[in-house]
Amino acid sequence: MSDTNETISGKIPLAPRERVRAKVDAPTWQASVDTAGELLIRGGQCTEAYVSAMKDAVRDIGPYIVVAPGVAMPHARPEAGVLEPGVSIITLAEPVEFGHTTNDPVDVVIAFAALDKQAHLQALQQIVTVIQDSQTLAELRAAQSDDAAHEILLRRGLTATNDQINQSRSSS
Repeated sequence: MSDTNETISGKIPLAPRERVRAKVDAPTWQASVDTAGELLIRGGQCTEAYVSAMKDAVRDIGPYIVVAPGVAMPHARPEAGVLEPGVSIITLAEPVEFGHTTNDPVDVVIAFAALDKQAHLQALQQIVTVIQDSQTLAELRAAQSDDAAHEILLRRGLTATNDQINQSRSSS
């Protein structure tokens, strides 16, 4: 098990520095989901099948994952390949269209993997913290580097350093 599957004080399932990217070149919505999904795969949170399922969900159901102006939250059912809970957050160099009538184009993609329905709902509630904080969202969009984007989330208590994650694990 990796050291990045913890939550701290009920906050967002952590997106450590390794799962935060800024100004990603992704020319299509599929490429943006692939990039966010690849961060989850590398972190041990999901399989390639899960990333495919996230894209299949958009194709089959529509762009329901575009939950706010400029923000998409790709996810799929746990049985599609979730290995452990996790979140990745990317901003895009250029916004992309997902096909949503009111919330396109998208420039922030927050992918998540949850192990069950309860965790799925908790993740959604916690991620809304980022979406509803217009200042954090504006700063995140303006971040020019991965480190800067992570620092913004860290300052808001919406992510953690690996040392904080390890400390949380040892105290529980």
